[in-house]
Amino acid sequence: MARETARGESGLGIQHGTKYFPANALLWLPPVRWDPGHGRWPAVGRHRGNGRRYVNMIVRADDLENFRVKGVYSEGLVRSLNGYDHDPAAPRILQNPWTRERAQSWADGRNQLREGILIDGQRQPRISVPNPPPAELHVGGEILHLAHYGTRGAHYSRMPPPMEWAPDT
Repeated sequence: MARETARGESGLGIQHGTKYFPANALLWLPPVRWDPGHGRWPAVGRHRGNGRRYVNMIVRADDLENFRVKGVYSEGLVRSLNGYDHDPAAPRILQNPWTRERAQSWADGRNQLREGILIDGQRQPRISVPNPPPAELHVGGEILHLAHYGTRGAHYSRMPPPMEWAPDT
């Protein structure tokens, strides 16, 4: 779970963790059985209010960071990850596990995630930039200037930044 998450109108409210998980909580992502919606994933972790039980929740992908591959040894965690497919006769067997190589490749791809951008208020899904974004971006023969960078990504403008006025002395 990310240390700070964006909430509220236009993502201007900063919150530590989410309503259900504290900041820096360890979450496990089970195999997806159904699509919870764009940018949302099922996750298993210890609830903010009760640190002993594992709970299944749907979380925003933007609220997750620092992906790692780790083994699962707890019976309670295996039960939560398996969900309805859990076999009580084999309490420590994870159903439909990924190979370590596949999981590591996926985690590495998420950790090196590039961010989408907005150009003059319009989302550009096919253009992405690294984090932190460059001050100038060359797209289609145009030079775009970084106008704002926040929790919702990089906002670029076709207008150059204003020049600072300095008094003549």
